[in-house]
Amino acid sequence: MIIHVVQQGDSIYSLANQYQTTVDEIVQVNGLDRPEDLVIGQALVLPVGTYTVQPGDSLYSIANRIGVSYQELANYNNLNPNTPLQVGQTIQIPSPEPRNITSNAYIEPTGDTVSNTLQQSARARAPYLTYLAPFSYDINRDGTLVAPPLDDFPAIAEQNNTALMLVVTNIEDGEFSEELGRIIMTDENVQNTLLDEIIQEANEVGYQDVHFDFEFLPADTREDYNQFLRKAKQRLSENNLMLSTALAPKTSAEQTGQWYEAHDYQAHGEIVDFVVLMTYEWGYSYGPPMAVSPIEPVRGVVEYALTEMPADKILLGQNLYGYDWTLPFVEGGDPAKAVSPNRAIQIARENNQAIEFDEESQAPYFYYWDEDGNQHEVWFEDARSIQAKFDLIRELDLKGISYWKLGLAFPQNWYMLDSQFNIEKIR
Repeated sequence: MIIHVVQQGDSIYSLANQYQTTVDEIVQVNGLDRPEDLVIGQALVLPVGTYTVQPGDSLYSIANRIGVSYQELANYNNLNPNTPLQVGQTIQIPSPEPRNITSNAYIEPTGDTVSNTLQQSARARAPYLTYLAPFSYDINRDGTLVAPPLDDFPAIAEQNNTALMLVVTNIEDGEFSEELGRIIMTDENVQNTLLDEIIQEANEVGYQDVHFDFEFLPADTREDYNQFLRKAKQRLSENNLMLSTALAPKTSAEQTGQWYEAHDYQAHGEIVDFVVLMTYEWGYSYGPPMAVSPIEPVRGVVEYALTEMPADKILLGQNLYGYDWTLPFVEGGDPAKAVSPNRAIQIARENNQAIEFDEESQAPYFYYWDEDGNQHEVWFEDARSIQAKFDLIRELDLKGISYWKLGLAFPQNWYMLDSQFNIEKIR
């Protein structure tokens, strides 16, 4: 596999010839809707194991293009790095040894039914998932559960040997509720009802993991949350159910703010089977334009987490979307619009804009002007930004990855995931 950044003069046909693959393969892997009209700066995943040397190529330039050292490329091909390459020479592309990881993806139906788009997405991506996580079960104030629509999700999971994750949140009236969170954490009767209902639902539907995503909890419920997790772990283990949690992206135990203070990394690492680090939303709909999951802040969260829990309990959170901001950014103004990676490419093409890549955040972006004369700034994900996260998972030996959320077009990610990792199945 090679990530090729489109340059002036590239065409789908010249790339297929240069990299000894087919147009159809490039189109399928990248989900190209108009393959004859590539965008300058667009990152393409090329499903190849060899490269044909072109005029002007060197071992160094090829190695830099495919993301390995020139010494590694020379050794892999048994070449003398000081000997010039010959035009037309075939170079073998090294690929990392696949390692086993756990993968999860949340999927969020709205309304009373699951849309065709979400059902199709679940069918297409379940083969690449350890867990499929319908988002979410809400909690009434008496501890009873309100289920989301599931439609074919259980059957899709079973057909693909994918486990179901029962996601429970403190969402009330469409938002995470501090007041509901306090009730759950402090009322023992509510907790007992909640755990009874979770176990009954898990057994009826066939869930294998129970996942608590409790956000914006009151800071003084930190130890209450820990005690609730201990109680939940005992009850769930008795019923052969796993327990996981979602954690806000902290970089220290003393980090302040309501999103962070009730999340005790050390306690979660001791109690639950694994955690999802929500390592995204640095760039968010009501904030200023920037990368959604810039690599260095993501790394900072993971490195802190590793001081509190083992690597084999950590799923790295990863967004499958970007944002389109209208400029100038005004705090409290209209929110940025979420866009899929494939839609971002379409917007750049429609507005004749080249895509830039920010090396510091390891994320692509571009600007454009709309028909009303407003300037926009778009940050999104591509093969390069995803590869940076995959490299981090390998480097720090993490358990795996968790995606928010299915239903957004990003076929590159799934090809790369399948090419570089063996997805564990626990059913």
